[in-house]
Amino acid sequence: MLWITCAAIFTLIFLYYKLLKPIRYWEERDVPHVKAWPVFGSLKPFVLKKKHLTEVLNDIYKQHPNERCVGYMQFTRPFLMIKDLELIKRITIKDFDHFHDHLAFENLKSDPLLSRSVMSLSGENWRRMRATLSPVFTSGKMRIIYNLVTECAENFVKHFQDKENVPIEMKDVFSRFANDVIATTAFGVSVDSLANPDNDFFKMGSNFTSFSVATIVKIFLLQTMPVLANLLQIQLFTDDVSLFFRNLVKDNIKKRETEGIVRPDLIHMLMEARKGHLNPDSAKEREESLMCLSEEVKNAAPLELSDDDIVAQALAFFFAGFDTVSTGSSFMAHELALHPEVQKKLQLEVDSVNKEHSGKVPYEAIQTMKYLDQVVCETLRLWPPGFQTDRLCSKDYVIEPKNPKEKVVFVAKGSSVMIPIFSLHRDPKYFYDPDKFHPERFSEENKGEIVPGTYLPFGMGPRNCIGLRFALLEMKVLFFHLLLNFIIVPVEETAIPLKISPKKINFAPENGFQLSLKPRTKR
Repeated sequence: MLWITCAAIFTLIFLYYKLLKPIRYWEERDVPHVKAWPVFGSLKPFVLKKKHLTEVLNDIYKQHPNERCVGYMQFTRPFLMIKDLELIKRITIKDFDHFHDHLAFENLKSDPLLSRSVMSLSGENWRRMRATLSPVFTSGKMRIIYNLVTECAENFVKHFQDKENVPIEMKDVFSRFANDVIATTAFGVSVDSLANPDNDFFKMGSNFTSFSVATIVKIFLLQTMPVLANLLQIQLFTDDVSLFFRNLVKDNIKKRETEGIVRPDLIHMLMEARKGHLNPDSAKEREESLMCLSEEVKNAAPLELSDDDIVAQALAFFFAGFDTVSTGSSFMAHELALHPEVQKKLQLEVDSVNKEHSGKVPYEAIQTMKYLDQVVCETLRLWPPGFQTDRLCSKDYVIEPKNPKEKVVFVAKGSSVMIPIFSLHRDPKYFYDPDKFHPERFSEENKGEIVPGTYLPFGMGPRNCIGLRFALLEMKVLFFHLLLNFIIVPVEETAIPLKISPKKINFAPENGFQLSLKPRTKR
């Protein structure tokens, strides 16, 4: 009987410290905060599918309009939302040594590929991997893989040439485009996921890029309870997925080494990095590879890449880029369909560039298309696929008061801060008429008015998105070829106005992005 009583007392104490005490975390520290509930934390409307996570976080952002930072609970984990632009810059750049990590997966024995990826590494391991990979994503290297991306875009266009006025779920078809681009540029294989929708590469990729409830639960456990995740052998990349991609990459590497095959893709660049041969091609490219990096990262010794390191980076590239590009492209197609005047203006630029180069458009021409860049930038402002970013506090940090009524905020080692990208992009203090799609914001005449630090689609500082140039290239090449051949038009099922579904974990409307492609007759 005594052991039952002791077990009951232990259980109650455990529940108190794990479920009840956390909800008072910010109150006990006298930090402006929003209400938290046991287990749900401050995300109760999201968990109950009443609001999408972006809307919940935007509500938190608005609740304390005059505060520079606001505390909230992400389930049982304390987060501090950073709203002040100067403070965001300090945390992501100036005081980067206190916040150089994300909520990481590095210590996971249950998922060795996930723990080796650049998005999961922390501390010195991250610095060395970032220093190793940065030269891979310069404009010079993007120029090398441009033709591979172009081939995928041309295949995409050919697939829809005989499908006039047929409703298309754009997120699905853009996901297949993104899959094919990653297959050819990162893994060295050619697939056509529109013509062959059941190909193994797409099925395996979909297994770990589908943001199901199970996937989100896995990510939550892997990030917040790594000991339990290791004990339960929880994996984001399951054995069959890991084995498939590991064999694919290793066989590819072996064949290239034995047969002397050189292919302009990520695997080749990582193989060159392993040999120490991946150097910037010019002073400008070297400057690009070091852009935004702190001195300690710039001077970090490159890592010696194993085959598994190469597999892990290719998978991270897939995981980070697959949904980002397909989601961003879906929103861009939607906005162009609803704003035919913008689409027409962009098509005039596309036609002009295509005519100037007689249909053989080089990388440099795509990069100098001003209106295309404006439309992409405005899409990513209005609908940033990465609608938030986090930083893990690696050593205690103090936020000193700036205004008369403020108090000192102590950020403890091991707690997290969050930068609300979506909310900053939609704040009328920084963007006039913020809910309107208006590419002219980013014109040469107007972009100087954008307050630095308010436009962050790829994050800020040394830990920003390493693949941002690649993501932008994908979207620009895709829409160049798409608009050269089609007019994007709404259909009866198109969501107007567009509202993000609270029932979906993905950043998407309830019934997806339903549009149609109308072939152009004159160019």
